[in-house]
Amino acid sequence: MIILGIDPGSVIVGYSIIKKHTAQRLEVVDFGCIITDKFATTGERLKHIYKEVNKLIEKYKPGVMSVETLFFFKNLKTVMPVSQTRGVILLAAAEKKLLTYEFTPLQMKMAITGYGRAEKKQIKQMIEKTVDISGFDLKKNNRKKDDAYDALGVAICAAIKSY
Repeated sequence: MIILGIDPGSVIVGYSIIKKHTAQRLEVVDFGCIITDKFATTGERLKHIYKEVNKLIEKYKPGVMSVETLFFFKNLKTVMPVSQTRGVILLAAAEKKLLTYEFTPLQMKMAITGYGRAEKKQIKQMIEKTVDISGFDLKKNNRKKDDAYDALGVAICAAIKSY
C-alpha cells in the first residue's frame, strides 16, 4: 500500500510518500515540501498547492492519504489560511476517491514518540529511527523542514492505523 502524508500550511505544505510492505516494514519513497510564494494571492497559492498535490497523486498513485488536522490554534490569522489549504488538499483526495485519514498533531506525536507533547527534534529523531531516509539528499526540496518530517509522521500514523 502506498500512503501520501500531508502536513498543510498556508505557504509551505509538507508531503511524504511511504510504501507499507508489512506491518513492520515501511519504505520512504519520497518526501519534501510544496512551497508557494508568500506574496502570491490566496487563490494563486491554493491553486498551486492543489496542482502539486494532484501531481503527487498521479505520480505515486497512493491508496491512502493522511492529513494533519487542526486541533487548536493560537492565532486566527493562521487558522483560516491553513483551513483553506486543507480544503483544496481534501478536495484533491475526494476527486481521486482516496481513503483519507486525519490526525491531530497530538495523535501524530503520540504515535511517533509515545509522548503527545514531544518537541520537533524528538519527532525527527524517532522518524529517522522508524524509517530509513539515509538515501535521500536532505538538502533537496527542503527535506530538512519540519513540515516534511510532520508529513512523514502523519503517513506513518496511517500505516499504523491500517494494520
